[in-house]
Amino acid sequence: MAVFPPNIMPPVVYPTNQFVNTNQFTHIVPHIHPSHTTTVNQHMFKHEHFCPQTQSVVDEVCHQHFNCCGRRRPFC
Repeated sequence: MAVFPPNIMPPVVYPTNQFVNTNQFTHIVPHIHPSHTTTVNQHMFKHEHFCPQTQSVVDEVCHQHFNCCGRRRPFC
């Protein structure tokens, strides 16, 4: 009986499974608007995003502004 080496077939590659983990963070930022001369120092933030891995991160940000000057508002 002849013995042959195993026949190696090409691999079967399936589509990548995509998973999304969503985290929600609430940040309350009080804004104070006094009536006086204000010195403004402007800072520029340049955000550089790199994705060297096979995963990604998405940050979703929502802002809510409430006018708390003068009469009391229900959200202040």
